[in-house]
Amino acid sequence: MNVSVIGTGYVGLVTGTCLAEIGHQVVCMDDNPAKVEVLLQGRVPIYEPYLDQLVASNIRNGRLRFTTDAAEAAREAAVIFICVNTPPRPDGEADLTYVELATRRIAEQATRDTIITEKSTVPVQTGQWIEKTLAIYKKRPGITFDVASNPEFTREGMAVEDFLHPDRIVVGSPAPGRRRRCANSTPPSWRGGFPVPSTPNAAWTGLSHSWSRISPAPS
Repeated sequence: MNVSVIGTGYVGLVTGTCLAEIGHQVVCMDDNPAKVEVLLQGRVPIYEPYLDQLVASNIRNGRLRFTTDAAEAAREAAVIFICVNTPPRPDGEADLTYVELATRRIAEQATRDTIITEKSTVPVQTGQWIEKTLAIYKKRPGITFDVASNPEFTREGMAVEDFLHPDRIVVGSPAPGRRRRCANSTPPSWRGGFPVPSTPNAAWTGLSHSWSRISPAPS
């Protein structure tokens, strides 16, 4: 399956590389030309065990590409993962500027029906906001965009292992039929079934997991 990942930070690079490793044709897009150039050489700007080896091997076998061109990433992808940064604003809320930019680019450049899957840490109801943004900026009539949420549960230092051998996968979607299409991008051992809550509930699951990483353990 043709899959794209917008953003090659920690989550995006692990996601794109591991999706290529399980057999998908993956394009990873980032606005930073210097970072993309490093990745095209098979080098990795972060440390994560085994990640550099998987990046290099999947580039060699043609399943993993890197680009700064949003059109190349969005044009033919059946599933697009949004993995961009969502830094906190001064009021503490997540800044969704990069999520909006990624969504607009997808809406303008996609040429086929596509599932847009939010993987960034975002507030509840972001899925509905993405749907509205897609409707506003869609350039080609007849194309259908579906929005899903797939919270990130990988641990730093174990991200590759956690992605390829997960103990849980959550895909949130308001339409149960989208589950089957999203399932095709998951590790093969999990394609038989996993929780499929509504999109807002999946966002809550991801947020609660993020909070559990930073909250002190009860005494």
